[in-house]
Amino acid sequence: MKKSKILLGTVIIAIVGLITVVAADHIEAPAAKGTTADITDFYAFQGEDTSNIVFVANVQGLLAPSATAAASFDENVLVEFNIDTNNDNVEDLVIQAIPRDGKMYFFGPFSPSATGLTSNIGFASTQSSVAITNYGASATVGNENGLKMFAGPRDDPFFMDFARYGEIIAGNATGFNDPGSDTFKGTNVLSIVVEVPKSRIGGSGTINTWVETKVKQ
Repeated sequence: MKKSKILLGTVIIAIVGLITVVAADHIEAPAAKGTTADITDFYAFQGEDTSNIVFVANVQGLLAPSATAAASFDENVLVEFNIDTNNDNVEDLVIQAIPRDGKMYFFGPFSPSATGLTSNIGFASTQSSVAITNYGASATVGNENGLKMFAGPRDDPFFMDFARYGEIIAGNATGFNDPGSDTFKGTNVLSIVVEVPKSRIGGSGTINTWVETKVKQ
């Protein structure tokens, strides 16, 4: 197995119940900025089926529509959803996603053999896959081994008025406008979505969850 190095990790806390949590980090991590491993957003929320939880990782942000068709997931980049079930800030379960030949392969949830800065792909765990949706095509959603999955380009859902934020920080404004100006309007991301039964990650209570991108070394 290849060891991998974290380029970016974003940590959030989620309650396995009625949740909607968001973490955003557009082009801010120096090691990942401008690379295929750059995470823009991480979302975790209760599914439409309330017995499920949904994890979303968006990468490669600020894609112009003209550039989106040529953008692709990097086969050397592993996206890993980490789940800490006992509040020690160490992943007890992971769901891994990695592309190969036009498909996104998912492994897990499973207990990893390595934690922290290294990861081994969980080939021995449950494997599921979905065809990567092309830009402009209807979404292809996979449903295998109890998981629902999607991978492909999407409009960047994150809203932020960076110009106004700069004015606030500079002391030239006291708050945001309503409505504000969406800095990310008209830009796209590559999105990985996996919906998993709560019973597969502990069922109830509180979890810590974060996403990482890792590259082959």
